[in-house]
Amino acid sequence: MKTILKTLCLGTALVSGAAQAETIGFGHDNKADPFENPAHACTAVFANVVAADTNGEYEVEVFPSNQLGSASEHVQMVRDGVIQMTLASTGAMAGYYPRIDVLNLPFAFRNNASTYKVFDGPFGKALAEDMEAELGDLVVLGFPDTGGFFAVTNSQREIAKLADFEGIRVRTMTLPSHQKIMQALGAEAYPLAWGQVYSGLQTGVIDGQMNPVPTISFAKFPEVQKYLTLTNHLFSPYTLLINRDFYEGMSPEAQATLHDAAEECVTASRGLSRIIEASDRGLAGLMDQMEVTALSAEDRAAMVEATQPAFEAYAAETLDEGALTLLDLFKTEVQAANESAYLD
Repeated sequence: MKTILKTLCLGTALVSGAAQAETIGFGHDNKADPFENPAHACTAVFANVVAADTNGEYEVEVFPSNQLGSASEHVQMVRDGVIQMTLASTGAMAGYYPRIDVLNLPFAFRNNASTYKVFDGPFGKALAEDMEAELGDLVVLGFPDTGGFFAVTNSQREIAKLADFEGIRVRTMTLPSHQKIMQALGAEAYPLAWGQVYSGLQTGVIDGQMNPVPTISFAKFPEVQKYLTLTNHLFSPYTLLINRDFYEGMSPEAQATLHDAAEECVTASRGLSRIIEASDRGLAGLMDQMEVTALSAEDRAAMVEATQPAFEAYAAETLDEGALTLLDLFKTEVQAANESAYLD
């Protein structure tokens, strides 16, 4: 009944705007504040470009904060044409496209610039094409930033070296690879839906969690977490998706505008992520509320040695041939990006 009511409400909202513009329904699971989180910064910029550059022919109506369901449900709603677009996390995508797991090679990237090169280059193009071929009913418009590299927080003790993970219950997405990584570090992996993370930390069901610094900040985790470690062990972008039938029903000019808007969306998500990281709403602010630890080169190397072979074994056992081909390309492009310099 709840899903039916959501669909009816959405249908009413979409119809109400049809007289003035064709509406693009866009669902995501973050707050409607473009200055607080990269997801809504992305959608706000996307909506503005589409409205302006189509001269009002299209209007993007954003449904934030899980108004229509979970992130995974958003993906299904886009596939079904109930809404037209969403930003999907790797966790939300995994149930529909298991090959997304190739992105979870731990400790892969040297810096944020390397992630831009990889997802804007041959690997990003190959990943998008493979998603579209496998799913059939979606078009991939880009890979916006979710906030940067993952850090680990916990309520028990400082984590500065590999042994410090022992016995810490860390929430992960419902991705087996994330669980394998945490287990390889010595932690207890505890998969939990995003909406339950704060209460889980508050009640002690879990000791810690892993997310980018902007997410840790806007989710108010310092209220229930004492320690933060800048592990930088994962980078998991959003996937910007649009329903294929809707997309193919647009004029070539309108499609071109969508791609322009998507580029602006990706840029906005990256820019806001870096700004938040450097502001009092990011690392600077978190340092006043939590004990923050950066890894030494030696301790990072020990974590790489513990986790990468575990991920490789997991990949060999569980991923299909297509995924392993993507993983090989991912490694090649990551290495090239890590070895390059800005404006080289």
